[in-house]
Amino acid sequence: MESKIEWHIDVLVHRYPALSGCAEDIAAAYGILEECFAGGNKLLIAGNGGSCADSEHIVGELMKGFKLPRRCGAEYAEKLVRTDAVRGALLAQRLQGGLPAIALDGHQGLNTAFINDVADGGLLMYAQQVNGYGREGDVFLGISTSGNSKNIMYATVVARAKGLKVIGLTGAGGGELAAVSDVAVRVPSTETYMIQELHLPVYHTLCLMLEEKFFG
Repeated sequence: MESKIEWHIDVLVHRYPALSGCAEDIAAAYGILEECFAGGNKLLIAGNGGSCADSEHIVGELMKGFKLPRRCGAEYAEKLVRTDAVRGALLAQRLQGGLPAIALDGHQGLNTAFINDVADGGLLMYAQQVNGYGREGDVFLGISTSGNSKNIMYATVVARAKGLKVIGLTGAGGGELAAVSDVAVRVPSTETYMIQELHLPVYHTLCLMLEEKFFG
Protein backbone atom coordinates (compact mmCIF):
# COMPACT_ATOMS: atom_id res chain seq x y z
CA MET A 1 0.00 0.00 0.00
CA GLU A 2 2.95 2.31 0.65
CA SER A 3 3.73 2.40 -3.08
CA LYS A 4 0.07 3.17 -3.80
CA ILE A 5 0.17 6.13 -1.42
CA GLU A 6 3.29 7.43 -3.12
CA TRP A 7 1.69 6.93 -6.54
CA HIS A 8 -1.43 8.91 -5.62
CA ILE A 9 0.61 11.73 -4.13
CA ASP A 10 2.92 11.77 -7.15
CA VAL A 11 -0.13 12.14 -9.40
CA LEU A 12 -1.42 14.96 -7.20
CA VAL A 13 1.90 16.81 -7.30
CA HIS A 14 2.20 16.30 -11.06
CA ARG A 15 -1.19 17.94 -11.53
CA TYR A 16 -0.63 20.60 -8.86
CA PRO A 17 3.13 21.24 -8.58
CA ALA A 18 2.54 23.90 -5.92
CA LEU A 19 1.61 21.09 -3.53
CA SER A 20 5.00 19.37 -3.71
CA GLY A 21 5.98 20.77 -0.32
CA CYS A 22 2.84 19.26 1.26
CA ALA A 23 3.50 15.67 0.16
CA GLU A 24 4.84 14.36 3.49
CA ASP A 25 2.03 15.97 5.48
CA ILE A 26 -0.61 14.59 3.12
CA ALA A 27 0.87 11.11 3.56
CA ALA A 28 0.90 11.58 7.35
CA ALA A 29 -2.73 12.76 7.32
CA TYR A 30 -3.64 9.68 5.31
CA GLY A 31 -1.94 7.47 7.89
CA ILE A 32 -4.01 8.99 10.70
CA LEU A 33 -7.23 8.51 8.73
CA GLU A 34 -6.41 4.94 7.77
CA GLU A 35 -5.74 4.06 11.40
CA CYS A 36 -9.01 5.74 12.43
CA PHE A 37 -11.21 3.83 9.99
CA ALA A 38 -9.35 0.55 10.43
CA GLY A 39 -10.15 0.78 14.14
CA GLY A 40 -13.87 1.24 13.49
CA ASN A 41 -13.77 4.92 14.39
CA LYS A 42 -15.12 8.00 12.63
CA LEU A 43 -14.12 11.34 11.17
CA LEU A 44 -15.63 14.64 12.34
CA ILE A 45 -15.17 17.61 10.00
CA ALA A 46 -15.83 21.34 10.40
CA GLY A 47 -15.18 24.56 8.52
CA ASN A 48 -16.75 27.92 7.72
CA GLY A 49 -18.03 29.33 4.43
CA GLY A 50 -16.32 27.56 1.54
CA SER A 51 -14.58 25.29 4.03
CA CYS A 52 -17.99 24.35 5.41
CA ALA A 53 -18.98 23.28 1.89
CA ASP A 54 -15.72 21.33 1.68
CA SER A 55 -16.71 19.48 4.87
CA GLU A 56 -19.91 18.30 3.21
CA HIS A 57 -18.01 17.44 0.03
CA ILE A 58 -15.60 15.19 1.93
CA VAL A 59 -18.46 13.37 3.62
CA GLY A 60 -20.02 12.77 0.22
CA GLU A 61 -16.84 11.11 -1.04
CA LEU A 62 -16.34 8.93 2.05
CA MET A 63 -19.87 7.78 2.83
CA LYS A 64 -20.62 6.36 -0.62
CA GLY A 65 -18.73 5.25 -3.70
CA PHE A 66 -16.24 7.79 -5.04
CA LYS A 67 -14.54 5.99 -7.94
CA LEU A 68 -15.15 2.37 -6.92
CA PRO A 69 -18.56 0.63 -6.68
CA ARG A 70 -18.15 -0.51 -3.03
CA ARG A 71 -20.63 -3.37 -3.33
CA CYS A 72 -21.93 -5.08 -0.18
CA GLY A 73 -19.96 -8.09 0.93
CA ALA A 74 -21.58 -11.49 0.51
CA GLU A 75 -22.05 -12.04 4.25
CA TYR A 76 -23.76 -8.69 4.80
CA ALA A 77 -25.87 -9.12 1.66
CA GLU A 78 -27.08 -12.46 3.01
CA LYS A 79 -28.03 -10.85 6.33
CA LEU A 80 -30.05 -8.19 4.51
CA VAL A 81 -31.95 -10.83 2.54
CA ARG A 82 -32.59 -12.90 5.67
CA THR A 83 -33.95 -9.82 7.39
CA ASP A 84 -36.38 -9.01 4.55
CA ALA A 85 -36.38 -11.13 1.40
CA VAL A 86 -37.72 -8.39 -0.90
CA ARG A 87 -36.34 -5.16 0.52
CA GLY A 88 -33.12 -6.84 1.61
CA ALA A 89 -32.42 -8.09 -1.91
CA LEU A 90 -32.75 -4.55 -3.28
CA LEU A 91 -30.59 -3.14 -0.50
CA ALA A 92 -27.92 -5.77 -1.13
CA GLN A 93 -27.75 -4.66 -4.77
CA ARG A 94 -27.82 -0.90 -4.21
CA LEU A 95 -26.13 -0.07 -0.90
CA GLN A 96 -22.53 1.11 -1.05
CA GLY A 97 -19.87 0.77 1.61
CA GLY A 98 -19.19 3.90 3.63
CA LEU A 99 -16.44 5.26 5.83
CA PRO A 100 -18.15 6.99 8.77
CA ALA A 101 -17.74 10.75 8.50
CA ILE A 102 -19.87 13.58 9.89
CA ALA A 103 -19.85 17.22 8.77
CA LEU A 104 -20.69 19.22 11.87
CA ASP A 105 -22.47 22.05 10.06
CA GLY A 106 -25.50 20.04 8.97
CA HIS A 107 -27.47 19.69 12.21
CA GLN A 108 -29.65 22.77 12.05
CA GLY A 109 -31.97 21.89 14.92
CA LEU A 110 -29.11 21.18 17.29
CA ASN A 111 -26.97 24.09 16.16
CA THR A 112 -29.70 26.72 16.28
CA ALA A 113 -30.89 25.46 19.67
CA PHE A 114 -27.37 25.63 21.05
CA ILE A 115 -26.80 29.12 19.62
CA ASN A 116 -30.10 30.24 21.16
CA ASP A 117 -29.63 28.61 24.56
CA VAL A 118 -25.92 29.00 25.32
CA ALA A 119 -23.82 32.14 25.62
CA ASP A 120 -21.27 32.22 22.78
CA GLY A 121 -23.12 29.26 21.26
CA GLY A 122 -22.17 30.33 17.75
CA LEU A 123 -18.50 29.98 18.60
CA LEU A 124 -18.96 26.76 20.53
CA MET A 125 -21.43 24.76 18.43
CA TYR A 126 -18.71 22.71 16.72
CA ALA A 127 -17.08 22.12 20.10
CA GLN A 128 -20.42 20.90 21.45
CA GLN A 129 -20.76 18.38 18.65
CA VAL A 130 -17.21 17.11 19.10
CA ASN A 131 -18.06 16.80 22.79
CA GLY A 132 -21.13 14.71 21.98
CA TYR A 133 -19.87 12.64 19.05
CA GLY A 134 -16.16 12.37 19.73
CA ARG A 135 -14.58 9.23 21.13
CA GLU A 136 -10.95 8.32 21.61
CA GLY A 137 -9.68 6.96 18.31
CA ASP A 138 -11.80 9.32 16.21
CA VAL A 139 -10.27 12.12 14.13
CA PHE A 140 -11.24 15.78 13.94
CA LEU A 141 -10.47 17.49 10.64
CA GLY A 142 -10.53 21.26 11.01
CA ILE A 143 -10.55 23.27 7.78
CA SER A 144 -9.55 26.92 8.10
CA THR A 145 -7.85 28.97 5.41
CA SER A 146 -6.31 31.25 8.06
CA GLY A 147 -5.78 28.55 10.66
CA ASN A 148 -7.28 30.92 13.24
CA SER A 149 -11.04 30.36 12.99
CA LYS A 150 -12.29 30.69 16.55
CA ASN A 151 -15.01 28.04 16.37
CA ILE A 152 -12.56 25.55 14.86
CA MET A 153 -10.03 26.25 17.60
CA TYR A 154 -12.61 25.68 20.34
CA ALA A 155 -13.48 22.37 18.68
CA THR A 156 -9.81 21.34 18.62
CA VAL A 157 -9.55 21.88 22.37
CA VAL A 158 -12.41 19.46 22.96
CA ALA A 159 -11.03 16.99 20.43
CA ARG A 160 -7.61 16.92 22.04
CA ALA A 161 -9.07 16.63 25.55
CA LYS A 162 -11.16 13.63 24.46
CA GLY A 163 -8.25 11.84 22.80
CA LEU A 164 -9.06 12.51 19.15
CA LYS A 165 -6.30 13.05 16.62
CA VAL A 166 -6.49 16.47 14.93
CA ILE A 167 -5.74 17.15 11.27
CA GLY A 168 -5.56 20.75 10.13
CA LEU A 169 -6.16 21.85 6.54
CA THR A 170 -4.99 25.45 6.23
CA GLY A 171 -3.19 28.02 4.11
CA ALA A 172 0.51 28.77 4.12
CA GLY A 173 0.49 30.53 7.48
CA GLY A 174 -1.00 27.59 9.33
CA GLY A 175 -2.14 29.77 12.23
CA GLU A 176 -3.06 28.36 15.61
CA LEU A 177 -4.62 25.29 14.04
CA ALA A 178 -1.33 24.09 12.57
CA ALA A 179 0.36 24.55 15.95
CA VAL A 180 -2.03 22.19 17.76
CA SER A 181 -2.69 19.63 15.00
CA ASP A 182 -1.14 16.19 14.92
CA VAL A 183 -0.69 16.85 11.21
CA ALA A 184 -1.29 20.11 9.36
CA VAL A 185 -1.48 20.33 5.58
CA ARG A 186 -0.59 23.94 4.81
CA VAL A 187 -1.18 24.63 1.14
CA PRO A 188 1.14 27.32 -0.27
CA SER A 189 -1.18 30.30 -0.65
CA THR A 190 -2.40 33.18 1.49
CA GLU A 191 -5.43 34.19 -0.61
CA THR A 192 -8.60 32.56 0.70
CA TYR A 193 -10.01 31.48 -2.64
CA MET A 194 -6.64 30.17 -3.81
CA ILE A 195 -6.24 28.18 -0.60
CA GLN A 196 -9.66 26.64 -1.14
CA GLU A 197 -8.78 25.78 -4.74
CA LEU A 198 -5.81 23.77 -3.45
CA HIS A 199 -7.70 22.16 -0.59
CA LEU A 200 -10.00 20.31 -2.98
CA PRO A 201 -7.33 18.21 -4.75
CA VAL A 202 -5.74 17.46 -1.38
CA TYR A 203 -8.88 15.99 0.14
CA HIS A 204 -9.84 14.25 -3.11
CA THR A 205 -6.49 12.47 -3.01
CA LEU A 206 -7.02 11.45 0.61
CA CYS A 207 -10.47 10.09 -0.26
CA LEU A 208 -9.10 8.18 -3.26
CA MET A 209 -6.41 6.54 -1.14
CA LEU A 210 -8.87 5.63 1.61
CA GLU A 211 -11.33 4.14 -0.86
CA GLU A 212 -8.62 2.05 -2.46
CA LYS A 213 -7.45 0.81 0.94
CA PHE A 214 -10.84 -0.20 2.28
CA PHE A 215 -12.79 -1.07 -0.87
CA GLY A 216 -10.17 -1.82 -3.52
